[in-house]
Amino acid sequence: MRNSPSGRGRTEQRNPVMPTVSFTPALRRFLDAPSVSVGGATAGEALTAVFAARPALRGYVLDDQGALRRHVNVYIGGEPLRDRIRMTDPVGPDDEIYVLQALTGG
Repeated sequence: MRNSPSGRGRTEQRNPVMPTVSFTPALRRFLDAPSVSVGGATAGEALTAVFAARPALRGYVLDDQGALRRHVNVYIGGEPLRDRIRMTDPVGPDDEIYVLQALTGG
């Protein structure tokens, strides 16, 4: 609902969940991947919103079954993502989801 110009009869609206998704600089070297606030109550929903706007990112982050690639890590508010397959970890409106490529080798 809209607020009246006078402020009277104001109806409180609940703010939607708007976490911020950020990508590591190494990934941004290859793709246009700026930080963006998106809707979503889970990490998967937030990433789906990012991929809708930037489809090329999907292949770098997810495998053919839609799970996180083996060499990609995701952190929510500094904590590692627990559900790497369905990405059902909840996110809050102030959470930052950070996507990075894990380094491997020896």
